[in-house]
Amino acid sequence: MAFFDLSFDELQRYVPARQEPADFDAFWEATLGETRHHPLDARFEPYDAGLETVETFDVTFHGYGGQPIKGWLMLPRHRDHRLPCVVEYIGYGGGRGFPTDWLLWSAAGYAHLVMDTRGQGSSWLKGDTPDLEPDGSSPHFPGFMTRGITSPQTFYYRRVFTDAVRAVEAVRAHPAVDPQRIAVTGGSQGGGITIAVAGLLPDIQAAMPDVPFLCHYRRATEISAAHPYEEIARYCMVHRDRVDAVFATLSYFDGLNFAARAQAPALFSVGLMDEICPPSTVYAAYNHYAGAKQIRVYHYNHHEGGGTHQNQEKIRFLRQLWGQAAG
Repeated sequence: MAFFDLSFDELQRYVPARQEPADFDAFWEATLGETRHHPLDARFEPYDAGLETVETFDVTFHGYGGQPIKGWLMLPRHRDHRLPCVVEYIGYGGGRGFPTDWLLWSAAGYAHLVMDTRGQGSSWLKGDTPDLEPDGSSPHFPGFMTRGITSPQTFYYRRVFTDAVRAVEAVRAHPAVDPQRIAVTGGSQGGGITIAVAGLLPDIQAAMPDVPFLCHYRRATEISAAHPYEEIARYCMVHRDRVDAVFATLSYFDGLNFAARAQAPALFSVGLMDEICPPSTVYAAYNHYAGAKQIRVYHYNHHEGGGTHQNQEKIRFLRQLWGQAAG
């Protein structure tokens, strides 16, 4: 696909108006407050993944509504101090898979928590966490984007973003992790979750969203016919009388509104031919991001973005912030 969005010069200046509900902060304060009434009960059970240099733990903690969320924690086996930790969120449809799917950050010397995404994990990597919340069972287009979309109280991503905050709180409780050095990262859906966590937890130290999804929903649905934003458009095509209500709900979950609250140093990435997460939606979040920020631009790439090139950029970014993980 050729370039289809705004020109590169326009993207760098693109700062669209944010559609922010008056009770945005109150909504999220109440949501996290309700969840924190449930014990976190983070458990780290040793798991034999057959790895000689990485110590692996099967993680369970209580997320939204006190419901159990799974994950993996991977630690360099040889360590003599508390480690900075990278918390990673997964792209749309994927689950936590196996520890052998996630060796980059422990190999670089960091603690690494991968959070399973509730209800997902059957499109590519397998998942192990059900979505137990009955409130999200109203009629929706197949997938997750319109599950519970009739209200911000029942929308699917209210649960996922809350789980993601609790994942950070869970890993901070592990004795091998330095709770003062936490970075969050992820690609696509994981990038959108990363921005949300950066906006909800002011004390994280770094955010690294790659080709982020879940940003600038209205524009995304108007210029991209690609899945998964298409789920929203298809829902609105059938529920013609609910279009305004749909985007009113989505305004509580828009990466632009979280970005405007985020203070952690950030490294974004974008593919200028990305038809799944259009470049203007990524730049909208990036340009609204309140903290110190950088972006890596991949002019001829699609939704794969920078791939392994971006992994190198992220390792360098954290070393500049913290020095070498083993240091």
